[in-house]
Parts: sequence; C-alpha cells; structure tokens
Amino acid sequence: MNIHEYQAKQLLAQFGVAVPAGQPCKTVSEAKAAADKIFAAGHKLAVVKSQIHAGGRGKGVFKDGFKGGVKLGKSADEATAHAQAMLGNTLITKQTGPEGRVVSTVLVAAAEDIKKEFYLAVLLDRANSRPLIMASTEGGVDIEEVAEKTPEKIIKEHIDPALGFQPWQGRKIAAALGLKGDLANQAGKLLAGVYKTWWECDAAMVEINPLCICVGPDGKEKLIAVDAKIGLDDNALYRHKDIQEMRDLAEESPLEIEASKFNLNYIKLDGSIACLVNGAGLAMATMDIIQHFGANPANFLDVGGGASKDQVTAAFKIILSDPSVKAIFVNIFGGIMDCNVIATGIVAAVKETGLKLPLVVRLEGNNVVAGKKTLAESGLTLITGDSMADAAQKVVKTVAA
Repeated sequence: MNIHEYQAKQLLAQFGVAVPAGQPCKTVSEAKAAADKIFAAGHKLAVVKSQIHAGGRGKGVFKDGFKGGVKLGKSADEATAHAQAMLGNTLITKQTGPEGRVVSTVLVAAAEDIKKEFYLAVLLDRANSRPLIMASTEGGVDIEEVAEKTPEKIIKEHIDPALGFQPWQGRKIAAALGLKGDLANQAGKLLAGVYKTWWECDAAMVEINPLCICVGPDGKEKLIAVDAKIGLDDNALYRHKDIQEMRDLAEESPLEIEASKFNLNYIKLDGSIACLVNGAGLAMATMDIIQHFGANPANFLDVGGGASKDQVTAAFKIILSDPSVKAIFVNIFGGIMDCNVIATGIVAAVKETGLKLPLVVRLEGNNVVAGKKTLAESGLTLITGDSMADAAQKVVKTVAA
C-alpha cells in the first residue's frame, strides 16, 4: 500500500525524524490558515505540494493549463492562490498517464533554506535477507541514475535484524556523507528514526529524497527530511489499523479496490487479453508468453493458491468490467489449487455473467482430470490448450481474428 507524502512525514515524525513544519489541507481556507502559520513563524517561503500517488508532480501540468503540482509562495496570499489552483484540479504527470489524478489534498509546508541535498532509503536486501540502508551525497535526483553513472557515490550499510540499527552505523554513514559535529549527531538520530519507521511500520521501503541540510529562521543548520515516500507491505497491514486508515481509495483503480475485497491480486494493464492465473510467478510467465506471441495482457490477476468458486466468479466479473478486454486466458497449474474447483468456478462465472468473449483454458496439475471433465460436460463454448504455449497461441489468434 502506498500513502501520501504528508502521511509518510507524519509516520517519520512519530519516530523522531525532523520534517518541515506544515499540514495537509483539503480546502482553500485550511491552506490559508496553514500558510499564515508558516509565515508567522518566521519562514520566508511556503511550498504547496499536490498530494497524489505519482512522481513528477513538480513538472506536471493541470488539465486547465496551470503548470506545476509543487509551487513556492513568497507570501501567505500567494501560497493560498497556488492551493486554490490545485485543489479539485486534475494533475497530469509522467506517472499518471493522460487521464491524470484529481488533487483533493495539498500539503502546505515551510520551504526550507536548503544548503545541501542527500539521498536516503531503507529497504530489504533480498539477496542478503537483511535490511539495507542506502545513502548518497547525490540527493534530489533519481537514484537509478546515480547507480548507473556514479555507483561509487552510493553508500550501503546492512543491518543485523537481531541487533537492529547501531549508533556506530549512524556515525559511519554520517562520515561517509561528509557530515561533522552537530550535523553528524543529528544524522545519527535521524538515521535511527528512519530505520525504526521502516521496521515498526512493516514498510517495504522508506525513501527520503532529498534529505537536506537546511538553515532555519534561527540561523542554525538542521538535517530535515524535505520529501518522503513510504511503501507498506500489504501482508502486514493487519497489524497496523492506524496505517490502514491512511489508505486513499481515490488514488486506486476501482477494479483493484474491488479485487482486494475478495483477496485477489489484480493490476490493470493496457492490453486486450485478460489473464486469470494462480501464483504470481505463473502470472508473470503468462503475461510474457502472451507478448511473445504478439499480443498484450489486459491485467495481472493472481487468484492465489487456494481460490474458491466465489473468488473465481468475482475475478471474472472484474475482468469483464474492463472494456478493453477482447479475450480471456485462464492458466492454472494446480499444486495446492484443485483444478476442479477452478473449473467449477469458471462454469458458474460464465453462466452468471453471460460471457460472450472468447475463453481459452489451460488446466494442469492437482485433480486435472476432474477439472477437464467438469468443463467438457458444462456445455460451454470454450477453447482448451494442451500446454501454456498452445493455449497462449490460441488466445492471441482469437484477438487477431
């Protein structure tokens, strides 16, 4: 699950990480009050940031022509005007696609006087099965670009999960970033807080880009998380009711929301062949083989290892809600999954939905004989495949015909 920037900063602040003063605003009057507070505290600039689940906000363009989803205001009135232009407007960035996202919340915060930018992230290094802290002196840019062009500028520090983050590791990273004196001490505290946020919130990744040395109204240098992004492990959300409440359904696809109600893993794609598969690995292979034979998948849909008849029926309904779907490819390899359960679900779903689209089914594995018999005796018009490649070629041919 993804959350907004302001929510990420709220979580970080709970664990002692310094973030800019500010607050989320859903109305122009709230934005005005937040901006007044910022300037009254002695700040010379305020920043207004559109809160959507997409990157590239600063370079984005709104549908009415207003440019920039991140704007600076030199006064409370100017900041309020920016908020008014953004709220309720649709922002288009490289990551939203041409349809864009409606901005229902803006973050109005103090625009810090930035002296130096860094990159910082905590994630799981799957190769080593350990938490990994990544840092770089090259903040404010894509870390992928840094990794490609100047990999030596990326600092990596693995954390022993049994011991947790150690103070000496904070000092080590601070020194590698060139921080000394009080800034090094601040870095140690901040790094510990960022790691604790990642650990306690069951996050997949916590990314701060940029992490900045800023000069406050009092003239003192402070290390502040100017921007923040947190991705959370869906499998652990049951442990965090407070974080579950941060979910913004308006930022998610309606079909993906519906799929989550039935514990289905669904992601809409741009193709025309819908996939219904059990297991993420097989789902990826299914999408690959569809492309290999010249077509494009319309979705990623993993019904899991133990789907019920009701889940299969729900999956069909979700698939048929996508107008771009021209054919359906059911590819099941039964391990834990009983092929006959899937077959029964297919029959029930086709009859309930009145399916008219071409349906290609490949079943293999646990109780496959009974599954194929159920399909054969159902009276349904469907195409069977003897192998994944055979079934993929057949479904691609139905779309091309």
